[in-house]
Amino acid sequence: MDDREGSFVAVRRISQSLERGSVYNSSSAEGVPGSAAWLGRGLSCVCAQRRDSDTNSTFDLTPAQEESLQSLQNRIDVAYDSTIPLHQEALRDLWKLSFPEEELHGLISEQWKEMGWQGKDPSTDFRGGGFISLENLLYFARNFQKSFQDLLRKQVGDRSVWEYPFAVAGINLTFMLIQMLDLEAVKPRTVVGATFLKFLSENESAFDLLYCIAFKLMDQQWLSMRASYMEFNTVMKSTRRQLERELMLDDITHLEDLPSYALLSQ
Repeated sequence: MDDREGSFVAVRRISQSLERGSVYNSSSAEGVPGSAAWLGRGLSCVCAQRRDSDTNSTFDLTPAQEESLQSLQNRIDVAYDSTIPLHQEALRDLWKLSFPEEELHGLISEQWKEMGWQGKDPSTDFRGGGFISLENLLYFARNFQKSFQDLLRKQVGDRSVWEYPFAVAGINLTFMLIQMLDLEAVKPRTVVGATFLKFLSENESAFDLLYCIAFKLMDQQWLSMRASYMEFNTVMKSTRRQLERELMLDDITHLEDLPSYALLSQ
């Protein structure tokens, strides 16, 4: 698949810190439009493709693993619904954690573009990742506030002129992890997926924690590759390969043992 099928609206960096008074959109001079339907079509992007060899076998699960997998699958199945008060409040919480110094004017507002949503209504982007992608962002913001803010505001490293949009990248990381771990299958069909379920059965927040690790790792890959918006899918593929390698290391008994966990700062 051509990497351009995973295109998105890139953010032009004005300075080392996030410019609070500026927003980006696909029609302004500050944004480069990609596919307007990236979150819909982009769900089959190259970073999420399954290899044919992955489906040749399945792995048996313990009762605890089956229960934890079903619980996570139930979360994955929940679509974001802008009419549900719980979902509305979760979105407001994300804003408060992201920009505690700025009052949100509404759930539909131009302000959301400052976080890296494609438009003024984040619910249109959540169609790609479901409610769990919002839960992942909230977990990241609550448990690793410094790393979350560093990535949101692009405060670390020699950044590209055209940066990836934070929120949209987050949704795609959620989807990439679901595909990489084969979480929609009845039983895992990959060693990586089976390995992850061992962590999940011991820690119900394992998926959220791995998401945080993946986000920070993705940004590190972005910086080390000196990437710009056209290389986003290449960075995602590199991130996935590195996560798979780390999950398969012999001495990993908890996700906190992953080498890339050390990238996170609370």
